[in-house]
Amino acid sequence: MDQHFADLPWPAVRELLSDRRKPVLLLPVGAVEAHGPHAPLGTDLLISLGMCRRAAERLRDDPQVRVLVLPPVAYGVTRCASGFPGTLGIAPETLQALVTDVCTSLVQQGFRWIVVVNNHFEPEHVHALHAALDAVEARTGVGVGYLDLTRRARAELLGEEFRSGSCHAGRYETSLVLAERPELVDLQALRGLPAVPVDLPGALGSGLRDFQAMGMNHAYCGSPAAATAEEGLHTFQILTDLLVDTIRAVLEGRGRDRPGRFGRSP
Repeated sequence: MDQHFADLPWPAVRELLSDRRKPVLLLPVGAVEAHGPHAPLGTDLLISLGMCRRAAERLRDDPQVRVLVLPPVAYGVTRCASGFPGTLGIAPETLQALVTDVCTSLVQQGFRWIVVVNNHFEPEHVHALHAALDAVEARTGVGVGYLDLTRRARAELLGEEFRSGSCHAGRYETSLVLAERPELVDLQALRGLPAVPVDLPGALGSGLRDFQAMGMNHAYCGSPAAATAEEGLHTFQILTDLLVDTIRAVLEGRGRDRPGRFGRSP
């Protein structure tokens, strides 16, 4: 059974609305931005897609729910990495309008269970997503799910580097890429990278929006050379657990984390 919404013909989509299994649609969100000299520009989206694929596979035979993955939102609000070639940012208003329109269109067709799956945590990006979900709820009365991995209880599950916040293209993210798309990691570049400790949440909280000003001269922080595919597979297991919990919460009329530190108005 296919897990990709856009691969279905329209009669099959119509049948989803009358299926005894409730259709839950996952919207993967990421960004195109520099992730060190070793990892792909699309790292954040790759992680979101990996979470969505695993959640759909885990719930493939669930009698209550059918999970489908929507075409992703690949571009995000990214100012921090704008000084590095390849980083492609969009305005917060653009992201907000796109997510609002996509989710509203789905709700108007009868799809009332949607979860936004995001792994790009730049504050203006997260704020734009929350503004979009507020707009959808105001227009339709339907709450869209959102899983905030930066909440303390969840961050505690994701390893020391993630908890520290020094984790842009570091051990945490690089391990996930090695688990999902190892051919995209430049192993020769990776092996020679020294650890770069940066309090990324603190820097963002102080208003900094430039990786180089934060001391990230090669667009990474943390310890990417310590990354392993095995750690990435373990982390994906945890991320999938969290996403499945969110999917079930959405079916119960819950499942949206309200704006945390990175979702408040800038």
